[in-house]
Amino acid sequence: MSNKASYIATGGEYVRDTQYITDRIVNSVSEPTPQEDGSFLWPVTPGRYRLIAARACPWAHRTVITRRLKGLEDVISLGLVGPTHDADSWTFDLDPGEVDPVLGIPKLKDAYLKRFPDYPRGITVPSIVDTTTGEIVSNDFPSIPKDFNDQWAAYEREGAPDLYPEALREEIDQVTKQVFTEVNNGVYRCGFAGTQEAYNDAYHRLWTTMDWLEERLSKQRYLVGEHITLADIYLYPTLIRFDAVYYSHFKASRNKITEMPALWGYLRDLFQTPGFGDTTDFTEIKQHYFIVHADINPTQIVPQGPDLSGLFTEHGREALGGTPFAQGVTLPGPIPAGEEVKNPIAGQVEFFS
Repeated sequence: MSNKASYIATGGEYVRDTQYITDRIVNSVSEPTPQEDGSFLWPVTPGRYRLIAARACPWAHRTVITRRLKGLEDVISLGLVGPTHDADSWTFDLDPGEVDPVLGIPKLKDAYLKRFPDYPRGITVPSIVDTTTGEIVSNDFPSIPKDFNDQWAAYEREGAPDLYPEALREEIDQVTKQVFTEVNNGVYRCGFAGTQEAYNDAYHRLWTTMDWLEERLSKQRYLVGEHITLADIYLYPTLIRFDAVYYSHFKASRNKITEMPALWGYLRDLFQTPGFGDTTDFTEIKQHYFIVHADINPTQIVPQGPDLSGLFTEHGREALGGTPFAQGVTLPGPIPAGEEVKNPIAGQVEFFS
């Protein structure tokens, strides 16, 4: 996301701007096709699109996980912006010459302005860019993982999991709606609250749902069904950032995840699954929040802690039944060259190799 993708509403409550470029890439068209609402449908075309993400961003992280689990690395390339940005744009400051090697641009904003010269909203990740034109296609983060699962099925790796099974979609949608409203966005409502009253409300809403998740996950291994689904992919980026960032930086400090037995076991279970822990860069995560949010952290000092070694310990979640993926589904292979986490914690490389 971007710090321009939200604002403080009257009364001090943090309200996220949810107006995005809602174009989608689908397998039912052969060329960009306008829709009645002004959006476009774009054709599924291997090699045409580039997913622009940030290791720091939880909303982008879910698309990176989904792309990896589905094995779409060879058909949708990945560009990574750096962990910090100003009010203008995310930048490709981690790449040689601080320019994206495929798009040839220094700022993600350039892809937006190439299609929309007067684009008025925030420059956000994840974004999908058309490499043939250099223009933004979509930054609609809710639809991107679903379309990776559904629309690109002809190009997914052999043995890829179905992360959004038809029989579970209604329940997945219900769970992810609550998780988004109260947890994914709830930590932001705590952190960016403009009044004590707004913060108190956000805090109580967050922890009401965190307690609900703790109870739910004390009885079942994953959020919905017997295997990992998009529901788990949507919750993981918030949980993995919680103790390192949200607990202190966003004042969400009733408990750490390590103090909640079911959630802590669940988080370790996911982290130890390829696609999750091997796409998590704690250094970039902490740099983003503690440096970019200077209004919350004026010194911009990035904390050294917490100790993350516990993520590699046994989780014991097998006792609840269920498996990461259904029978016949295989784990993703090694991370493609050039997409490795740049700042692994001790043991991270060895654990996933």
